[in-house]
Amino acid sequence: MQTEVKPLALKKRSRILFSIILVAVVFGAAAWIVSQKLIAPADHVLIFRSDKYPETAQHIKDAIAAGESDTCTIDRKGADERREQSLKGIPTKPGYDRDEWPMAMCKEGGSGADIRYVSPKDNRGAGSWVSNQLEVYSDGTRVKFIVK
Repeated sequence: MQTEVKPLALKKRSRILFSIILVAVVFGAAAWIVSQKLIAPADHVLIFRSDKYPETAQHIKDAIAAGESDTCTIDRKGADERREQSLKGIPTKPGYDRDEWPMAMCKEGGSGADIRYVSPKDNRGAGSWVSNQLEVYSDGTRVKFIVK
């Protein structure tokens, strides 16, 4: 003998199931967001001024907006290898430098980094400035870049 499920009971079960799934998704997403902030907070913040190095600043802003990391985990000893990875297949261009974001000195850099041609003056000035700002920090330090 088969019992018949009444339409009203079926609607109530569907609403309860939907509510449970919605709550699970919302709490799961919230937990993921919180865990990301707790797992990898920046140790320091570096304000990168766009009035000083406008081409490099714009590149950093655009790369971050496109999904690249805004945080650099300093790893100087791996910089040469990451630079080689990031610039592989990107030809040189007379009168321009190939700027990388994330930078090669960052663990986040390397293969898949965003590359843009910028003037040597802007790129080298920015690189020197950033290097001077970060020289006091040891490898493993996480620095969040904010372009102003």
